Amino acid sequence: MEIDEFFKQRNDLLSESKDEEGFISEISFLECVMPYLVDAKLIDSEDFNDSYYLYHPDKMKINGYSVNESGERLQLYIVNEESIGLDIEESSLQISIKSYYESHFNRVIKFVQKSLKGELLDDVQDADGIKVLATQISSSEGIDQYDVIEIFLISATATIDNRSSIPQPKIIDFEDKKEKVTFNKNRVKTVKEISFKRKLIDLNYLHGIQTSQGNREPLTVDFEKLFNFKIEAIKAADEEYFESYLCVLPGDIISELYKEFSTRMLEKNVRSFLQFPKKGVNSGMKDTIINYPEKFIAFNNGLTITSTGKEVVEIDGKFFIKSLTDFQIVNGGQTTATIFFTKKEGISVEKIKVMAKINIAKKSTEEELDRLITEISTFSNAQSRVSKVDLRARSVQLIKIKALSDSVVTPNGYKWFFERAKGELKTAIIKSGNKDKILKKHPKERRFTKEELAKYYSVWGEKPYLVKLGGEKIFREFIEEISGEGSKKKAPIINRYFYENLISRIILFRSLEKIYGDGKNKIGNLRAAVIPYSVSILFKYTDGGDNNLVFDLNKIWIKEGLEQDLSEYMYELMFLMNTLIKKYSLSDDYNEYSKSRELWERISLCPEIEEFMESENTKKIFNKYSISKEEHKKRLLKIAKTIDVDFKGIQDNVAIHANGLEFYKKLRSLSNNLTLEEKEQIDSLIAIVFKRVDLSQEHIEFEKDLMNKVLFETPEILDQIHFEINTILYDTLDYVVEQYNTCINSQEDIKKTFEKIQVNAKNKNIKNYNIWGKLGDMLTNGDSPKMSDILAASSLFSNEISIGEPIEKDKIDEALMMKMVEWDSKKKILSNAERAYVSDFAYGFKKLNTSHETFVRRHLQRLKDAGFKTN
Repeated sequence: MEIDEFFKQRNDLLSESKDEEGFISEISFLECVMPYLVDAKLIDSEDFNDSYYLYHPDKMKINGYSVNESGERLQLYIVNEESIGLDIEESSLQISIKSYYESHFNRVIKFVQKSLKGELLDDVQDADGIKVLATQISSSEGIDQYDVIEIFLISATATIDNRSSIPQPKIIDFEDKKEKVTFNKNRVKTVKEISFKRKLIDLNYLHGIQTSQGNREPLTVDFEKLFNFKIEAIKAADEEYFESYLCVLPGDIISELYKEFSTRMLEKNVRSFLQFPKKGVNSGMKDTIINYPEKFIAFNNGLTITSTGKEVVEIDGKFFIKSLTDFQIVNGGQTTATIFFTKKEGISVEKIKVMAKINIAKKSTEEELDRLITEISTFSNAQSRVSKVDLRARSVQLIKIKALSDSVVTPNGYKWFFERAKGELKTAIIKSGNKDKILKKHPKERRFTKEELAKYYSVWGEKPYLVKLGGEKIFREFIEEISGEGSKKKAPIINRYFYENLISRIILFRSLEKIYGDGKNKIGNLRAAVIPYSVSILFKYTDGGDNNLVFDLNKIWIKEGLEQDLSEYMYELMFLMNTLIKKYSLSDDYNEYSKSRELWERISLCPEIEEFMESENTKKIFNKYSISKEEHKKRLLKIAKTIDVDFKGIQDNVAIHANGLEFYKKLRSLSNNLTLEEKEQIDSLIAIVFKRVDLSQEHIEFEKDLMNKVLFETPEILDQIHFEINTILYDTLDYVVEQYNTCINSQEDIKKTFEKIQVNAKNKNIKNYNIWGKLGDMLTNGDSPKMSDILAASSLFSNEISIGEPIEKDKIDEALMMKMVEWDSKKKILSNAERAYVSDFAYGFKKLNTSHETFVRRHLQRLKDAGFKTN
């Protein structure tokens, strides 16, 4: 039942929102949901201003706000606090009455109405985060700036229709509200109408975003309903895959389109405001609108629009377009915005006419539509260079990073989980059948999405204002840089060193979030700005400076955290930065102004920063945590000679082979919605699993697509398939990868390490013991194991040995671990990091769990191979 799936997702969301004490706050729940709104293209960025305000007598509430990138939309967020409790009965969370949600929306509307009248200013303290917003809304400048106020109600409830015996999901839409306000503009009394748009983000909506795997909600533009207008058009082409219409659009209609939908209708436009000033006005176009409006159609390149559906009527032999589905302006974003903002300044656009070509795609998938739009933009655009980067999850660079995340183990024996495509973690959980195990293996603190990846990678540079923008802006900046399309024009080599450096940046950023603090202990209310600005200062005075220093991020990788002195230093820097952002901001809305280049330039050159960076403490920190550029260059040259092993292919193979033959047979028989081609492909897959040989990349991709289809269309099938995963295959591959990573992290000889395993296996009469020597040779040469190699090596882990355990089962307790540490302190078999890892549990600094015990046992086995005795 679909509603059951809603509540499963609710549990996942609440789990993700918990802090270290297991408490769920409204702000943490909102932060958890924001990326979904970005995926749906409802907002530009997951960044928002935490501005909690609650006033019971007047039933007013707000949790936060943001302003869209072009500046004319104020976006307000309210969390339904009644919906996020852990002990609430599901029956209480099934809502069928529209008025229930309207009462929550009205809390925000009342706040805005009182703010517009200036009635809140005396009641709100200066220290309250909401004071800036209330002041801005009440000012003439704020009223003039915002044409649309969007209210997002975040509610962990399922919206249902209960007229039948079984509740069914229901969508509730909320009509726009209009409010006329009077303000002074250029000393002239002016009246304008502000539009209130309300959007319910309930479990129904969130589940829809998840099942669409990041595809945005199609935008339907009904010209007749919205603007009482039909587009007169000429049908120019009617081909197999698309048809084209030519038309002329009035300036007023284009302006109203932008006001109604803003950047949502430009989200596939390759420039999408990437080169726009804050209010999107192109001065040349504006000049034409003012002085030569009748010539605009001749001077301008016009618009190119794509759609996947249309409603067209024929009247007296002429075609009129009434509505377009999945409407996108893929060329002409600057033209559209310029017309809107010029009209907003009070300049008439009544005489403006714009040529438009409307391409309506037939029978196109999301990916095919993406490709069509990219080709249109690349071949027809003459206004500016168009980057050819791939912004999808299937980007070559993202695939490489995903392969590294699957292969690289940290010095302490952990893996980070990169969720390259939406829903990968959920897929892993369902396929494993053991949610607790997967979440223990991949806890929240060691997971990151592609959007987070862009932010964390880009923070190490001198563009903290872009990091603060987040969303599409920073993601495109990141992809262009690692693709060689950015300002540096040279793509970095995506190898193990790149990945270790990346994880170090993530650890640094997330450590600073904790150091900044929350609640009563936080430095201030500017965490989202202070952290990127502080890291950028650190970069500017090391890697980005002329002082022959490179900050050694490798120290963070080895430690997997910040040492005490570095933590204290960064606290001091962030404390200073919190003050400087307020001091040098030219706006009272510090969080919004921190998105501007101007603030970064003012702060990065200010005397306070210069004095701080010349202090004795800074010199001491740099001396400890930096290396010379010459030393860094030598390190890179050494790394360049290292051959990385890509385990991605064998990991994909093991994941499929471990499911077993019966799993895919039952999947085929129970799936009623498979196409003939899919049935043929799954038959081919079954034949290969039966032969126990390597699968092609085509088979691997098919299996992933098939599983996604089942998971999001008929997930109940998986509950009907009872099967046991071949954990020994996973165990074997994990052991190979762990031993390889140990050698890399400790700079040990791979071949000798695997020869020791071979000798140990031979002494125990293990079948196929020679395979371990072969694996050592392969890995030394940079070659990944084949499926036949893993099958042969799995004999080491057969005979009912559980995952990750060595052959001899010793009781892992503090006494044994102390003995291991003392023995290894003399023999030096383990690396310093590995010995420290065991020491933490031996002396009670950390609590040992099942996952930790797995790695301790593996370290124990290495010591045994070197002569260590447990008794």
